[in-house]
Amino acid sequence: MDALLLATTNHHKLDEFRVIFARLPFTLFSLADIRLDMDVEETGTTFLENAEVKARTYAQVSGMLSLADDSGLEIDALGGAPGVYSARFMGANTPYEERFRVILEQLQGLPQEQRTARFRCVISLAEPSGYSRSVEGVIEGVIADAPRGTNGFGYDPIFLLPELGRTTAELPPEHKNRISHRGLAAEKARQLLENWPLSPSSKE
Repeated sequence: MDALLLATTNHHKLDEFRVIFARLPFTLFSLADIRLDMDVEETGTTFLENAEVKARTYAQVSGMLSLADDSGLEIDALGGAPGVYSARFMGANTPYEERFRVILEQLQGLPQEQRTARFRCVISLAEPSGYSRSVEGVIEGVIADAPRGTNGFGYDPIFLLPELGRTTAELPPEHKNRISHRGLAAEKARQLLENWPLSPSSKE
């Protein structure tokens, strides 16, 4: 059975990936499993650039097929912020409750149709040779008037799905995994992995 390195230290992401990739013919490893204590700096200006540099770096260092992602929240009224800086918005150690407060203050008074936002996730798969493939998942929604829900993590409590009337933090994990940006991207990655390794002729 082939090995796949899930190159993240985020336990929430690891749990989601392990569920989605459970039936693939791969043995899944985390960075902790292989005792690889290394952070790859996210120097890109897009989710794609950050996901690719992480996947390729971890693949080269570990010698394993590696999966890395970059994701975040894009709020239209804030010019797409926090975007690629979502995890570092207001400082990496700032509690999300404080980030919510600032975002909601900036959107105060705006009607729902002007509070549009989306979660975007790019997942990259890379071989030690440097060859990589990337996929993307996006879920559209709006910013809620106040945080709601205790499931999920990150910005989930303020990301409202109008058609469901609930934030992603109010959804059961199995429901969220099916429709979330990471779930959608991971499903596309799962389809790539089902046919891995790709034939030489398909490696453009």
